[in-house]
Amino acid sequence: MSLLEAAATLFGFICVVLTIRQNIWCWPAGLVQVTLYIPVFYAARLYSDMLLHAIYVLMQFYGWYNWLHGGRDHGRLSVSWLRPAGRVLWILVAVSGTILLGAGMDRWFQADLPYWDAATTVLSLMAQWLMAKKIMESWLMWITVDILAIGIYYYKALYLTCGLYAVFLVLATLGFLEWRRSHRRATEAGPPALAGQEA
Repeated sequence: MSLLEAAATLFGFICVVLTIRQNIWCWPAGLVQVTLYIPVFYAARLYSDMLLHAIYVLMQFYGWYNWLHGGRDHGRLSVSWLRPAGRVLWILVAVSGTILLGAGMDRWFQADLPYWDAATTVLSLMAQWLMAKKIMESWLMWITVDILAIGIYYYKALYLTCGLYAVFLVLATLGFLEWRRSHRRATEAGPPALAGQEA
């Protein structure tokens, strides 16, 4: 447990709370979090996680912009669901991506827990992309990631980060419920939104 890990944990918590509230400041808070976690995961030899957080740096800027200008007429974005075909596609991407990344990390980098780490990496990238588009299924992916991550970080003795992901699990569940309420309120006021064509 280091000061760097503690700071990353704090900003991660702030980021998720703001995300649940659909507050635009979740993106700059997330930018600080993911930047701080890059050296933490490098030291732990969790290279898939390190790569993930490097990509996250760019995705924070994308999400920040998209929440502000990705909606109808370049306005604020609204919460939506994937179409059934979109869900099937994302599941196939998750399985194939995990197998390919896990095999590569195992063969060329001798990474610890390569397939488990790859699963959290692939699912997190997918969840982050969908969250940048305010798509409900992002929370379901985050819940899966949090469950896997708790086990990985406990095994690697990153106890503070393990605790953070336990909190994330609770927050992701609350986030799903809150966004679902938000979506229902919006659909009661107008036609329902589906996002299969844009995800």
